[in-house]
Amino acid sequence: MEIVIRNKIREAIRVLYNNEVPEDLIQIQETRKEFRGDFTLVVFPLLRYSKNTPENTGTSIGNFLKDQLPDISGFNVIKGFLNIEIADRWWVEYFADLSCRTDLLEKCRVSKPETILVEYSSPNTNKPLHLGHIRNNLLGFSLYRILSSCGHRVIKTNIVNDRGIHICKSMLAWLKYSGGETPESSGMKGDHLVGKYYVMFDQEYRKQAEELIAGGMNETEARNSAPLMAEAREMLVKWENGDREVVDLWKMMNSWVYKGFDETYKLLGVDFDRIYYESETYLTGKEIVLDGLRRNVLYQHDDSSIWVDLSGQGLDHKLLLRSDGTAVYMTQDLGTAVARQNDFRFDKTLYVVGNEQNYHFQVLRALMKKMGYSWADGLIHFSYGMVELPEGRMKSREGTVVDADDLILEMKETARSVSDELGKLSEFSGEEKEEIFMKIGLGALKYYILKVDPHKNMTFNPAESIDFNGNTGPFIQYTYARIKSVFRKAEQSGVFPDTGEIRSAKPGPKEIELVKLLRKYPDLVAEAAETYTPALIANYCYDLSREFNQFYHDFSILGEENASLRNFRLLLSGVISRVLFSGMWLLGIDMPERM
Repeated sequence: MEIVIRNKIREAIRVLYNNEVPEDLIQIQETRKEFRGDFTLVVFPLLRYSKNTPENTGTSIGNFLKDQLPDISGFNVIKGFLNIEIADRWWVEYFADLSCRTDLLEKCRVSKPETILVEYSSPNTNKPLHLGHIRNNLLGFSLYRILSSCGHRVIKTNIVNDRGIHICKSMLAWLKYSGGETPESSGMKGDHLVGKYYVMFDQEYRKQAEELIAGGMNETEARNSAPLMAEAREMLVKWENGDREVVDLWKMMNSWVYKGFDETYKLLGVDFDRIYYESETYLTGKEIVLDGLRRNVLYQHDDSSIWVDLSGQGLDHKLLLRSDGTAVYMTQDLGTAVARQNDFRFDKTLYVVGNEQNYHFQVLRALMKKMGYSWADGLIHFSYGMVELPEGRMKSREGTVVDADDLILEMKETARSVSDELGKLSEFSGEEKEEIFMKIGLGALKYYILKVDPHKNMTFNPAESIDFNGNTGPFIQYTYARIKSVFRKAEQSGVFPDTGEIRSAKPGPKEIELVKLLRKYPDLVAEAAETYTPALIANYCYDLSREFNQFYHDFSILGEENASLRNFRLLLSGVISRVLFSGMWLLGIDMPERM
């Protein structure tokens, strides 16, 4: 319809004003909610052809469209905006086609698919996944599904930060204080056990630094001179030099962590097509840095450290290799980017990384361009905001984080408590209940995080997230389950929807409004893919659920006496359930059939 209107407007300009209008001057948008209409033409750019007022120009074009297009039932002009109303019969025809469509997202397919890598998770092997990682994983996995649904070739990647000074801190603390404790002997998940010793390192290190400060040393000197930190640095050098004992310890503790990570990823419902390890890619990065030094793209200090000068790009000087030859994060990111380009020949890589790393990725892109990588413009930092709790920000080294496993369990138990209080699952078996509790709990967690604009900081409130009546995952899940219940009752009553009978129905304004809302879904998914914004889909699902529930409250579906209208309402409910299922699937959220 938008294409038809656009073409007819060009014809109107020819007929009314004897002029050809460029395509980009015909600006059509959805009519704002406070005005009557479905499509709005912005009249101002056309005044150069009409040589008339905005109101008169809009009225002339509106009359032309109404005379030429029988599917236009009316129009109104508000200042420089022509609001066009589409006849109900057109919406019925549109819904008849929609109800038969097997692919709801066919319209959002891009004409030129790209190969896009989405990097998310990026955990450190010195601590378990926490609430911040949850937002990271959920955003990355949702972006993968959204971009894939629009026709792109998307590869889910993860870079595991399994080397560096932070890893050595956990290893050193375990050597000194564990007494040989293992996941088996302690009963702890491996990632939790290693994280315990990372926190312990920081506690003991602080004590040593405070003692040095008390002895007259300034804070910076004390932190650099503390014996534990010196030992950690020494261990890092040994690791990079391949010391067998250090490498064996590193392999053992990493194996504990990977097993723990896999369990958490399975609970979250996320996975990866390819996992890269910093312990491998940093070697490629070092080779690139040394090559850059030989080509005089980089420079070396007297202490043998290697740097890049990016002041010409409005940035700073950046360290790439320390004086002892050990690598920094930038070295690893260089190596990882090149390895991925060799593996996949990507058009874009989306780095799902928090906004505290904005500068890092500006430097990475500028550095790679300076070193001659023409594809560096395809490195895109998907910068998302921090997630906090009502009581404030979390700190890993102080052990004040919300562990991902604990939070998932808490969400399941909260779902259990709320469901028991409402008495919604009393007729289900124990196994069915457990499955539904997990779907509700995870649905609440995922939706609460994904409904927020990813670029904004957010506060996660577990109690708010699981409300069955607000803008929450459980509210949308319940709406879906409610529609499924309607269809089960219809089947029990021998009522089956018939797509062949849709066109004979005469639906009311509420049904038409729901059809109009359904029409927006493919365009909105395409916009979410283009802007990398899962929140658009989340909030659309809420709007659709809210409007359906109002309709369900005000009108009967199975009790409607008019057979054609009952059939239309039943089919409309079915398409709404399919769209809700599709939208929530794009967010990585499971939909229970019954609640």
